[in-house]
Amino acid sequence: EVYFKNLSKQKQKEVMEKNGKNHKLRVCVATCNRADYSKLAPIMFGIKAEPQFFELDVVVLGSHLIDDYGNTYRMIEQDDFDIHTRLHTIVRGEDEAAMVESVGLALVKLPDVLNRLKPDIMIVHGDRFDALALATSAALMNIRILHIEGGEVSGTIDDSIRHAITKLAHYHVCCTRSAEQHLIAMCEDHDRILLAGCPSYDKLLSAKNKDYMSIIRMWLGDDVKTRDYIVALQHPVTTDIKHSIKMFELTLDALISFNKRTLVLFPNVDAGDKEMVRVMRKKGIEHHPNFRAVKHVPFDQFIQLVAHAGCMIGNSSCGVREVGAFGTPVINLGTRQTGRETGENVLHVRDADTQDKILHALQLQFGKQYPCSKIYGDGNAVPRILKFLKSIDLKEPLQKKFCFPPVKDNISQDIDHILETQSALAVDLGGTNLRVAIVSMKGEIVKKYTQLNPKTYEDRLELILRMCVEAASEAVNVNCRILGVGISTGGRVNPREGIVLHSTKLIQEWSSVDLRTPVSDALHLPVWVDNDGNCAALAERKFGHGKGIENFVTLITGTGIGGGIIHQHELIHGSSFCAAELGHIVVSLDGPECLCGSQGCIEAYASGIALQREAKKLHDEDLLLVEGMSMKKEEVVSAAHLIQAAKLGNTKADSILRTAGTALGLGVVNILHTMNPSLVILSGVLASHYVNAVKDVINRQALSSVKTVDVVVSNLADPALLGAASLVLDYTTRRIY
Repeated sequence: EVYFKNLSKQKQKEVMEKNGKNHKLRVCVATCNRADYSKLAPIMFGIKAEPQFFELDVVVLGSHLIDDYGNTYRMIEQDDFDIHTRLHTIVRGEDEAAMVESVGLALVKLPDVLNRLKPDIMIVHGDRFDALALATSAALMNIRILHIEGGEVSGTIDDSIRHAITKLAHYHVCCTRSAEQHLIAMCEDHDRILLAGCPSYDKLLSAKNKDYMSIIRMWLGDDVKTRDYIVALQHPVTTDIKHSIKMFELTLDALISFNKRTLVLFPNVDAGDKEMVRVMRKKGIEHHPNFRAVKHVPFDQFIQLVAHAGCMIGNSSCGVREVGAFGTPVINLGTRQTGRETGENVLHVRDADTQDKILHALQLQFGKQYPCSKIYGDGNAVPRILKFLKSIDLKEPLQKKFCFPPVKDNISQDIDHILETQSALAVDLGGTNLRVAIVSMKGEIVKKYTQLNPKTYEDRLELILRMCVEAASEAVNVNCRILGVGISTGGRVNPREGIVLHSTKLIQEWSSVDLRTPVSDALHLPVWVDNDGNCAALAERKFGHGKGIENFVTLITGTGIGGGIIHQHELIHGSSFCAAELGHIVVSLDGPECLCGSQGCIEAYASGIALQREAKKLHDEDLLLVEGMSMKKEEVVSAAHLIQAAKLGNTKADSILRTAGTALGLGVVNILHTMNPSLVILSGVLASHYVNAVKDVINRQALSSVKTVDVVVSNLADPALLGAASLVLDYTTRRIY
């Protein structure tokens, strides 16, 4: 720490010498509304307190200058700041067009102001449309931009605006570690990112012990006690105005029913704000004895009000950010703050579509006290920001640099490249064979290679790489462009990391294996890895019966029993990547032993291994072969012999198959009662032998509400290979990595 402080001092000294000993950094702070001023004011006080380093110019625009929103520029004057310029930029209206026109008006007026001020750096806060106009003007006029609170995630159009400002800004001050990582992921220069915390927390964390009862009485009445009132602050959601108006109406109805003194703040300037005000007046909120409706509360007083409230409700970022510093319960309504980091004091009501839901949330939250949260700051943001400003070297090139990740094998666009068939390299690691195929976008297997799966890890990995390299080379000859590699393997797989966590007993030496890295390094291609059952489900979703189906289940009936679950068009992996181990659904407490160590699993009855086991028992007792069957002396007894015997009239073989079909059917019934899919697809070599038995069990055992499910046999010849290919084709063509 001492070393860092000394290094920082030395850097500041060098910067001062470079910039000129007497040069002060001219900082323009532009504020658009009451919310951003609460974040910018602490920085402005800090800049003003160090006149030997900084010159401060304040520009006020947006809703600060509108009477309907409290003429909040006055609080800037009360804080003893000289306002250099006032810009009326809001075009009054109630739709999205008014917001666009407001941005345009600001863009028209700002160049003249910036030409006169000639700031070294402009400080812009947040994600409002006014801020986008400020950042655009400054960037085009070659003025350095410091963006406060970039990298955060929330709902509505705010995300897009915030990230657009990030791309225009030269320096970034973020509040949380996640926000910092988001900025780095957005290719911003790490050296120009400061993790400082939220500036408003510098004031919040020292505010709660001040006199507050007089403030509460002033805004809510003399008879109100602490923790016995509500603060409500709700804004329109610009991407779904109609729904947000309805949600506000339901909120007011719930608050009226809850019957507690409530301070309601007017919404901010956004499309739909006037309609929300009309809803307030329609319900008589301004004259209701339990409500106080106000356009604006000074931030110092607002802090005290939320710090001692019984609850805060609405969709303001203040609820999920600042209020956590006091542990006040918060009810966050709708999607406007989706993605924000929150403390345990926040209860989310994402789909606030009924009054009862909101009322129930009020009953759960009101009057509680939660631990204070410091997710967004520790109270020392402003000193860090001032130090960061002092370190800015004005002699550095103005053009910002982006830190793009390395891209391998950048191919120029030419006619041959365009005419190539987009394809995937698919790998299927089975218990017996290792297969590699070139699969086209339409699911056509252009070329396939098959080898026996080696028994050791080293031999297996070497063979995978050799076969993949050979297939990739051959792809050029068959005019296919390989977009990536998809690998289907037995066992439990972490698809995010491309690691086989645990393998089945059929594939030895195949646990804790990183498949992605060696294959990607050898081929210089992106690599996806998943379980073979999941791949079968993905194959059905892209090429088979599951195409266009929202909820379905695939069951693989082969050497083992596996499967995959598609729910709302997405594959379910589970919290530990163990979802859809359908072969290990227990259908009997005292059934035969399974390879997993349990008893009575579907796999112990209906898998190829289970049928082979029963066939051997019959063969050892000379009860397998019937008229029309023959076996060579050295021939290994298999499930195929059992099926043949049953077809030729062997009653014992037929009984075993019916028991296996019943076990599989009971497992499917359990799946229907748990997931309620509209389609069940049986895949694999045994599927056609089981389909009728499964349907019979569903008709006998399932609830009437799920008996209408369709049960079909897959028409895909190679579901594992096609599923491995779809891992690549579904992602690379959508540009999602």
